[in-house]
Amino acid sequence: MFAWRRTAVRKRVVVNLADRAFDGVLWAKRGPLLVLRDARLLEPGREPVPVDGEVVVERARVEFVQVVPGGGG
Repeated sequence: MFAWRRTAVRKRVVVNLADRAFDGVLWAKRGPLLVLRDARLLEPGREPVPVDGEVVVERARVEFVQVVPGGGG
């Protein structure tokens, strides 16, 4: 059921939330958190914005995760 969490680690993903999304490398899953590196903030109608450092997202806020084809790993 949760195989994507293992198979997507260290791959480029898009993490979709209700109001925005993040494109980045899923670096780790730590309890209820997902950690992204080399991330960009994606918002409707705007250009992607690079984010410094790591992005930490609560899994409970995630609507779905897309693995980007050819995105490393």
